[in-house]
Amino acid sequence: MRLLIGILFMSVLIFGGCRSRATATKHDNFAYIYGKGGSQMRLHARVYHSAPDHSTVYYKLNTRDLLYKGDGSGGPFRSIVQIKYEAYSDWSTKNLLDSATTLIQDKSYDTDEDRELIGSMELRRKEQRSFILKIVARDLNRDNESTVYLRVERDGIASHQYFMPVDTAKGLPLFDDHLAVGSSVKVRSDVFAGKTLSCQRYPVDELLPVPVFTTASSMPNDPIPDSTYAITVSEEGTFLMSLNNPGTYFIRSDSVADDGFSLFALKDCYPYVGTAADMLKPLRYITSLQEFDHISNAPNVRYAIERFWIDAAGDRERAREAIRIYYGRVETANRFFTSFVEGWRTDRGLVNIIFGTPTSIYKSDHSETWIYGEENNLMSLTFTFVKGKSAFSDNDLVLNRDPLLKGAWYRNVESWRNGRVYQN
Repeated sequence: MRLLIGILFMSVLIFGGCRSRATATKHDNFAYIYGKGGSQMRLHARVYHSAPDHSTVYYKLNTRDLLYKGDGSGGPFRSIVQIKYEAYSDWSTKNLLDSATTLIQDKSYDTDEDRELIGSMELRRKEQRSFILKIVARDLNRDNESTVYLRVERDGIASHQYFMPVDTAKGLPLFDDHLAVGSSVKVRSDVFAGKTLSCQRYPVDELLPVPVFTTASSMPNDPIPDSTYAITVSEEGTFLMSLNNPGTYFIRSDSVADDGFSLFALKDCYPYVGTAADMLKPLRYITSLQEFDHISNAPNVRYAIERFWIDAAGDRERAREAIRIYYGRVETANRFFTSFVEGWRTDRGLVNIIFGTPTSIYKSDHSETWIYGEENNLMSLTFTFVKGKSAFSDNDLVLNRDPLLKGAWYRNVESWRNGRVYQN
């Protein structure tokens, strides 16, 4: 079991710049942030507004991902990581609005332990407009880095960045709003201190996205809450949430406000694939309904799943490799694309699982374009995802489906069904 020790580093700012640069690029390829040539160093980050004119970016690293060096005397071993943020006006420009850098230095006598290093940096942008924040962590001992992009919302005082879930024991920030059913979490919201908020719980949406070529809608109907209740925020600006049932808990200033903050109570082993049920559900993408029902109703579901892959691949070794990659993509989808449903059940998750990581990804405030193969090549595949209408999550993107993708879809599905790992 991992040893997780939260240590809050209020890091010293060692460099900053707020000069603008006029250079701009039309295209930046963001494929690397979803794993294309990705780093093994895990970086998590989130922005919290404690007031309309005061914002903080929190970040988290895991010590197991860092290189600790000793002086030859047997310890302690030391790591040093540079954390840098850069603020840009939008996705398509290199106009630098602001930047700052800090260093984290940690020491340990046990280089195998896995602790969480959590720190923060104050954001200095005070104007009331949204911008893009690029956070980069570089392990200076290994010359390895990881990058996270965030959109800093300045559109209203009720946006989700005015809320931050924290650990109930130590008050350290949490970096995922998706939690296990039955858990309790404290939420910090300084701007609503002493006020009453409205919370509505929405049941889990069990729909799966339809194939990439179909004209049928993959969008669920407008959700209807099954319960509504009031939340009182303490004078210190915190309140406790108990996530007793699966679903979305949507918190806002009142029951008719458009903006708010969501907590998601998920079942199973999210974000990991750890049970037979976790393995079964994503299999629906490459099986017929009859096959899926046969596996679902088997006396031993895990054995039936393994049998499917062995029959597809032809032998255990190839089946093991196909399983590793297929469910690895499921976990990758959960890491990057989870919104109000698990990442593997989103449109981007569907495409990522079947087609793999794109060659190129281009982003804007309202869309993402994924390209498999060389740009402007007739043999390349292009998928365009646009911002969904969900108020629950800003990570909800919907695929513009295209009948011309039908052939590519069936070729890739057939490759998986033959036990061949397909990466365009």
